[in-house]
Amino acid sequence: MGIVDIPKGGGRAKVRIPVIPGGIKKVGIIAGIVLSALLFGYASFTVYVEPAELAVRQVFLGLPFGPEKGIQDEIFGPGLYFVMPGYERLHLFPRDTQLVELNDYASASSETRSTAPSIRIQTSEGYQVTVDVTVAYRITDPVALIKSVGPGRLYENQLVLPRADRYLRQALGELNAENFYSGQLRMAKAQQARELLSADLGESGIQVWNVMVRHYTYDDRYQEAIELRKIQDQMVFKNRAEAFAKTQEAEKNRVLAEGAAKVEVEKERGVSEVRKIQADAELYFRTTSAEGDKQLALAEAEAVRLRNDALKVPGAENLVGMEMAEVLGSTQVIIIPTDGANGVNPLNLDELMRGW
Repeated sequence: MGIVDIPKGGGRAKVRIPVIPGGIKKVGIIAGIVLSALLFGYASFTVYVEPAELAVRQVFLGLPFGPEKGIQDEIFGPGLYFVMPGYERLHLFPRDTQLVELNDYASASSETRSTAPSIRIQTSEGYQVTVDVTVAYRITDPVALIKSVGPGRLYENQLVLPRADRYLRQALGELNAENFYSGQLRMAKAQQARELLSADLGESGIQVWNVMVRHYTYDDRYQEAIELRKIQDQMVFKNRAEAFAKTQEAEKNRVLAEGAAKVEVEKERGVSEVRKIQADAELYFRTTSAEGDKQLALAEAEAVRLRNDALKVPGAENLVGMEMAEVLGSTQVIIIPTDGANGVNPLNLDELMRGW
């Protein structure tokens, strides 16, 4: 027995408690043993399947009351499962998208990505083209996969990589070196490789989503030849463009000349129209003026006629005398003798004309 002081009501009380010598140390050891046993049991008898995983059960010992020995057809989704060591095991496989990078410079940055060297394709002309490819796939039937190649990631080296290499060489090898410049042709051959690979791996529970040709590089020999050819092609295109430009320039000059000629024709037509209008105006003016002169002359003649008619009526001689008086009113009077030897009769016009 041991005595232990315990706080009580502002003071302390002595309480007798049975104490096992070294008990605290023993309890800790026992607790550690129990915890270790629990952890060992948890690790040994349970398997946790993560959300991005699928599991396949393998039975090692066939019992009368249990399933037969071997791979079971049941697929286990995410969760915690009890497993009996030595009797069975759960094999885990990823269920999300996996990538295979066939690239000399890529590195496996995650569990979903694996790498392999670039593919060397020999074209139909015998040139070498180094191609970087990405293959995207996922596991749809882990039971078929484990029965085909076994557990773990054996499917990468035994299925995906060698089959992808084979079908890519088969499809892309049908292109010649220059065809690689055509994105449409490259994509068509990559799709052909995907279809072949998907049909092959589908039997093993792998679905191929895409095959993407990332980059391609020619060998130095063809690179020089293709660059020279491209330069020649560019020169041909340049000459064609220059010839076309000259043709367009000549066409432009022709159109400008035709336009200038049409402008001159229109200007001359305008001048002719102006002259015609001016001639018509002058003709109208002269015709109108002549008509006016005619009417004025007729009016004056009519006035003379009327005046003559007025002078024929009785008493008209008085009007003539008055007008003569008005005419003579501003003249100088000269007296000429009308009788005698030197007399002049101003009314005898014949005599006066003879005297001149």
